[in-house]
Amino acid sequence: MSADAPRVERAATDPAKPRIRDRDTLKLFAAARQWWRRTFVATVDQLDVIRRTKEECALVGRYVFMTSMSAGIAVLGLIIPSTAVVIGAMLLSPLMGPIIGAGFALAIWDVKWLRESGKTLFVGVIAAILISALITWMSPIQTITAEIAGRTRPSLLDLGVALFSALAGAYAMIRGRGGTIVGVAIAVALMPPLAVIGFGLATMNWPVFGGALMLFITNLVTITAGAAAMARLYGFRTNLSKKRSRWQSVGILIVLILLAVPLTISLLGIARETRTTTLARNSIISEFRNVGGYLAEFNVDMSTEPISVTAVVNTPRFSANAERLVEERVSASIGEPVDLTLNQLIVANAADAQAEQLSAARNREAAEAAEQRIIGLRRDLSLVTGRGEEEIMIDRDNRRAIARARVIDGASLGAYRELERRVAVTAPDWDIQVVPPLGPIPSIGWNDEGVLDADALGLAAWAAARRDNGVTLTGPSEQLERARAALAAAGTENVGTTEDDGSTIRVTWMTLEN
Repeated sequence: MSADAPRVERAATDPAKPRIRDRDTLKLFAAARQWWRRTFVATVDQLDVIRRTKEECALVGRYVFMTSMSAGIAVLGLIIPSTAVVIGAMLLSPLMGPIIGAGFALAIWDVKWLRESGKTLFVGVIAAILISALITWMSPIQTITAEIAGRTRPSLLDLGVALFSALAGAYAMIRGRGGTIVGVAIAVALMPPLAVIGFGLATMNWPVFGGALMLFITNLVTITAGAAAMARLYGFRTNLSKKRSRWQSVGILIVLILLAVPLTISLLGIARETRTTTLARNSIISEFRNVGGYLAEFNVDMSTEPISVTAVVNTPRFSANAERLVEERVSASIGEPVDLTLNQLIVANAADAQAEQLSAARNREAAEAAEQRIIGLRRDLSLVTGRGEEEIMIDRDNRRAIARARVIDGASLGAYRELERRVAVTAPDWDIQVVPPLGPIPSIGWNDEGVLDADALGLAAWAAARRDNGVTLTGPSEQLERARAALAAAGTENVGTTEDDGSTIRVTWMTLEN
């Protein structure tokens, strides 16, 4: 044993061993690098990828038009608010093209291409912001919705989303899977922040403007850097020397780190707010759970010092020390002072009160939905009739909406009925009535068997009902009687007749007052 000991010690201290292990590691790394180049890099047609990517960076009319339309849809979706509309705007947005193009140009250090991508992106960004600002300025609704507020607090998580989206987008461009860009555009959501920037500009709300601008810059820089990294990974190389190329990579990394600092601070702030809100809510619920109470209203304001928490609890029994106990518990948990305002509403039966509150909430929701339906009907009827929204008559009790149409050049009586039908389709539970202006009513013909034209009869009956006006029929006696009976069956009360030997039944208004 003693003879072997020196050999063990020499083996442990032999300086050649680490060098051997280092060489093995380097060989393994070199082998992996060769495998990557043979399996992936060699299969990429770099010239074709560059050509296709450059096409997405061109400043053409279609790009400006689609960017503007996408911005318009996005800002309307944010104001309404409607997540589906905002997603539709993301699908239309062509902004990913020049951003990924800038990343590729950065990877190969093509200054001309980088300049062209920057120009295209700049024009698109300015167009999107101006369109969004214009629509917001013209809109009667300028409330900060949840969709807008959600784009004003960027965090480190947003940087992560942008980074993974950039890698996916660059991979799609390299591998010729352009359809993947659509999903990437939705994931990274480039257009909504620009729409919020326009909203903040139009309303002069600078916190909203600044927060959305920070989110867009986060997405822009991260996507560009991520695309450049993916391009370099697939063998796209710069013409710079190795030293200058190394400095280029270091510069990109520094920019990402600098960007991550404010985003990390923002993320920590969000985490702090979430933790405070959760602790305060759970503490209040725990305090009143045993007596059958429940939390009715709750709000946390992190901007005050100390942090302000207000809550309303419905409880069958008053707890004198609840406010103090919850305040101390939350303050101790988060390590910051908290000012709690706790209002206790005494109810005979907490379960019944909770059911009543749920019913009231549902009734409010139904009332709000009904009001939105009425607003939509006024808007639609105003558009199709040329009347102001205040001129549309709404009968809430009977669910009836009536609008008297202005004269539309070249519009026939059938056109007004079609306009009514289109609006009625959007509100099947409402009675929609478009009152047409006085104008010629189409004559009623018949076939060889003497069967009257049903469409012409229906149109005459509709016009008479909408204007609450009688009509006079002029034509042969046999067909005249059939037409009069058909109109009476359709609800037309006042029908006059005049016989003649015509080949059709002429229909005229009994009175010509508009």
